Amino acid sequence: MNAEVTAPSGESLVVRARGLRKAYKSKHALDNTDFDIGPGKIVGLIGPNGAGKTTALKAILGLIPFDGQLNVLGRDPRTQRDDLMKDVCFIADVAVLPRWMRVREAVDFVAGIHPRFDRAKCERFLSGTQLTPALRVREMSKGMIVQLHLALVMAIDAKLLVLDEPTLGLDILYRKQFYQRLLEDYFDEQKTILVTTHQVEEIEHILTDVMFIRDGKIVLDASMEALSERFTELLVNAESTDAARALKPIDERSLPFGRTVMLFDGVPPDRLSELGETRIPGLADLFVATMKGTYA
Repeated sequence: MNAEVTAPSGESLVVRARGLRKAYKSKHALDNTDFDIGPGKIVGLIGPNGAGKTTALKAILGLIPFDGQLNVLGRDPRTQRDDLMKDVCFIADVAVLPRWMRVREAVDFVAGIHPRFDRAKCERFLSGTQLTPALRVREMSKGMIVQLHLALVMAIDAKLLVLDEPTLGLDILYRKQFYQRLLEDYFDEQKTILVTTHQVEEIEHILTDVMFIRDGKIVLDASMEALSERFTELLVNAESTDAARALKPIDERSLPFGRTVMLFDGVPPDRLSELGETRIPGLADLFVATMKGTYA
């Protein structure tokens, strides 16, 4: 019997993690990590290389042993993985499909193993591409492989979609198409998407929530709306630099012609507007400021 987990607000949680720990030799990939993911969210899990992103995804998918408490759609991935995967889909790097496989064989395979696969829906999506039933993976471009992946995934009525660097190595056109099709043809309030990527700017507009992970710990966990209310970027007037620094920015960077940009956490924008031009910071800038010193 599945034990439903609810948030303080009363909504059912898709993922609830408490005290997750996973070590590889002497390095902690997950270090007493806590986080929650609610339904109907598109969550970006973002961090530098080696921060623990993929380890967290593997734990959620039941692919690795770990310590701590983890509940995914009311199930423990360690002991109920087979049942869990009826409600979960996963896309990793585009190179995972066997190169000998034909399009029709990929469709047949997923139809045979997943109880919620809709063959007709998959074929409708494929009809809008250059993918033919007899085409082999080794004959496809990376963009075509992504289209096949997406067709297979969007035809599964899964409650949780996990994407680990799904557009790695693709050109910008295919990357934009990938995320647009996810929004138009897959996502709704009953589904949840968890995505990791290094291309922060390209997913920023589709995210509802974001988690920054560093050294196996979640260092920032908030909705995109909350971030826009909490953080402010200030293009400082030259004569106001000292006054702006007195408000203790969390980051500062220089621009050409002696201009300075400062990032503030929790300082009212109307107070900052007296010192220069204010704006909501981009997710990439916020990420860089949070991760400064990580590569030292």
